[in-house]
Amino acid sequence: MLNRYPLWKNILVLVVLAIACIYSVPNLYPDDPAVQISGARSAQPVSEADLARAVQAVQAAGIKVKGSSLAGQGSSALLRLNRQDDQLPAQEAVRQALGESFVVALNLAPTTPGWLRALGASPMKLGLDLSGGVHFLLEVDMERAIGTRLSVQESEIKALLRKERIRYRSLPQQDGRIQLGFADGAALEQAQRRVLQDFPEIVPATVERSGQWVLQLAYGEARIREIRDYAIRQNLTTVRNRVNELGVSEPLVQRQGASRIVVELPGVQDTAEAKRILGKTASLEFRLAALTDAPRATTESFGFLDGRRAPVALERNVIISGDQVTDAQAGYDENGRPQVNIRLDGQGGDLINRATRDNVGRSMAVLFIEQKPVTNLVKQQVDGVEKDVPVTTFEEERQIISLATIQSPLGSQFRITGLDGQGESSELALLLRAGGLAAPMYFAEERTIGPSLGAENIRLGLQASLWGFLLVALFITLIYKVFGLLATAALLFNMICLVALMSMLGATLTLPGIAGIVLTMGMAVDANVLIFSRIREELARGLSVQRAIHEGFDRAYSAILDGNLTTLLVGIVLFAMGSGPVKGFAVTLSLGILTSMFTAIVVTRGMVNRLFGGREMKKLWI
Repeated sequence: MLNRYPLWKNILVLVVLAIACIYSVPNLYPDDPAVQISGARSAQPVSEADLARAVQAVQAAGIKVKGSSLAGQGSSALLRLNRQDDQLPAQEAVRQALGESFVVALNLAPTTPGWLRALGASPMKLGLDLSGGVHFLLEVDMERAIGTRLSVQESEIKALLRKERIRYRSLPQQDGRIQLGFADGAALEQAQRRVLQDFPEIVPATVERSGQWVLQLAYGEARIREIRDYAIRQNLTTVRNRVNELGVSEPLVQRQGASRIVVELPGVQDTAEAKRILGKTASLEFRLAALTDAPRATTESFGFLDGRRAPVALERNVIISGDQVTDAQAGYDENGRPQVNIRLDGQGGDLINRATRDNVGRSMAVLFIEQKPVTNLVKQQVDGVEKDVPVTTFEEERQIISLATIQSPLGSQFRITGLDGQGESSELALLLRAGGLAAPMYFAEERTIGPSLGAENIRLGLQASLWGFLLVALFITLIYKVFGLLATAALLFNMICLVALMSMLGATLTLPGIAGIVLTMGMAVDANVLIFSRIREELARGLSVQRAIHEGFDRAYSAILDGNLTTLLVGIVLFAMGSGPVKGFAVTLSLGILTSMFTAIVVTRGMVNRLFGGREMKKLWI
């Protein structure tokens, strides 16, 4: 029989629409502004007492707390607030109350009912232009980048001199220069000639000091520019990889100037975790433990990360650094203790093999280097009034995370043990896997991009979408009567399906994306216009009502498919080659084409079949 869906197809259409309604409903529940608290280290929990102190500090600042709770089995805590404007003062109050041992970040807390979350339903993520977000400005320590590279170079130069049997005396670095002492000028000249053969980028200088000839080795300007450029590019890649590991949608990560990186994280994400991961240097240095009779000028003492063992003296010479790590995976050793399995690049493997081959039986340490922020209140004149203004400085913290005896020469693969729990091993592996930093970084600036402009954009976008929907519905109803009403219902279902699909896929809605939604409305109705016009033509040719409806849908299908397919290809190209706003537009345009094809053809035909299918009709009002 013409114009009748089989039962299974009717059920399928209803099931799809029901699922779309369920997964679009979470967008009716706006998120609460919140402040999130987590430990500075992943192994550090947040207790009920810490949460109570935070709540008390926020309330003492005159800010109402909507609710508070521990999350992640005590790994973090969340304070829900009533107003977005309360986030920054609440963050500052909590930070002063808890100190530097906790990371305090801004976040958005979901209000979606539990039964929807149990089904995996969540609202769409909103882009930075709609929801606001967190802005980080990271400063790359260029001097440390040069110093780290110079330290590795110093170890290689000393190994070369030992191989050539040229006697020298180790001296501490001074003003970015390697210093080597020699007993006479002939030995200095021989060492200088041999060093320049293997390391042509080194610029030498000689001085005589206290009866000793000193060879000073430093990088030339060209090499320094190369190291700085490499450091910013390597750190930029590392930050991008870390953001990808965090699963942040539509982030902005780009270089600013000669030594800074801008990171903007829009929408809903764990900003405390992001701040901890992005802020950590995860810079490693591998050094040998110092011999008992080693001169003090050639050694440095460091404590352990766990704080349970006495400090140990290490050689100043660096075997390899963290930027030579190519892969890292968290795991467990034979005793069930956490460890990180490390893989080095070719140069790093050669260096560590050379160092451990000649030092079997000695201990080698893995040094973890981190820039930690320290905030102090400094009295400053603000508008003629002396006030306590928080000023953040950064202190470098170097601690040993592993000290083990070299049992045999190491290669490009080995493991790091002595970590404090599975969380710490997973975090360290993530940081190293995302890419070793060529130089430490610290937060030069952190601010929240307020949602006030985003709220206005959302309001105007919703108004534009609503007016567009109403005008399209009015036009098509006036032209096609009852069929226009059916097309309007299909258009409503199309919007529901599009919102549900974006929510399910975790797509991010941006301001250009709203423009894509409005465009989708016109394209969805365009398909119905083609179908209804075709039905009119078939009726004018003298076909029966049922035959005209059947032929109208069938013959318009190929034109609709061709038109939407070409637009979909354009949307895919825009998404693949565009960035930022262009991608936001391409996402809603492409998904809107898919949903409009379903609603304009399948859903509209299903409703037409239910109203007119199988009936004897002499005339059709269309």
